[in-house]
Amino acid sequence: MTSPTSPLDFPEPTLIPVNGVELEVFEAGRQNAGRPIVLCHGWPEHAFSWRHQMPALAAAGYHVIVPNQRGYGNSSRPAEVTDYDIAHLTGDLVALLDHYGYEDATFVGHDWGAMVVWGLALLHPHRVNSVINLSLPYQERGERPWIEVMEEFLGGDFYFVHFNRRPGVADAVLEKNTVRFLRNLYRKNLPVTPPEPGMVMMDLALAETPLGEPVMSDRDLAVFVSAFETSGFTSSINWYRNLDRDWRLLADVDPVVHQPALMIYGDRDAIRKSERLTTFVPGVDVVSLDCGHWIQQEKPQETNEAIVGWLTRP
Repeated sequence: MTSPTSPLDFPEPTLIPVNGVELEVFEAGRQNAGRPIVLCHGWPEHAFSWRHQMPALAAAGYHVIVPNQRGYGNSSRPAEVTDYDIAHLTGDLVALLDHYGYEDATFVGHDWGAMVVWGLALLHPHRVNSVINLSLPYQERGERPWIEVMEEFLGGDFYFVHFNRRPGVADAVLEKNTVRFLRNLYRKNLPVTPPEPGMVMMDLALAETPLGEPVMSDRDLAVFVSAFETSGFTSSINWYRNLDRDWRLLADVDPVVHQPALMIYGDRDAIRKSERLTTFVPGVDVVSLDCGHWIQQEKPQETNEAIVGWLTRP
């Protein structure tokens, strides 16, 4: 399988029942049964964001499993906000392994997908043999809930806080302006979390002129647009609305990730590198690429080289 040159080359999905929902799952390298690697997208993304990695990992001998996680694409979109907490999101991945008959797997996450993979390594450590995360480093739990802290330091208009304190407002703006929002968001070196954040996501949805070079072609962007025009944004934003609940769910869990790990940063990403990463992920290797937030889409070849090189290291 070569890197897809158009959305038509992307694998056909299968709907798989897991953990009380159905996940839309894309696969490559099925002939490599026994060497699973699961790729977890971020927000507002789609399994298609891993289109450049799937063939490279299959060629390296892996069974590549790429779900649209709950709330995304044609996967289930439960109505209850609490159905999107870290227990449910990680439970889906555990059940996905059970479906394939795998005891454990390598898990790869980008953005929110990285948050889920870090949580999976804590909540279900025996199902994770190694971790590869992009953009978002391990998030230290701290003594106060995450949204509470963000509200104090970043204000009520910061989108994490706004999503929680004013439910439904941003959802409606993004859904009314889906094409413009995604066109403006998927830009190289875009400051997703600028120094003066404001309601940056809603600003992007309303901005007439995009900033910077696009991350992908219009043809590829259409895949994301079509998916969110179908699903809307509420179910995926509900992941944010569980952050403080997640903070509580992780209260009694060993906070150290004991598995081997690779952390891939974008040097131009507005998400800051962690100064305490090795405190919580002592077995971590770190790679930095010259790109912004959308690492695996901005620098697909370099990302593939970093991941495959790390996986096949002596």
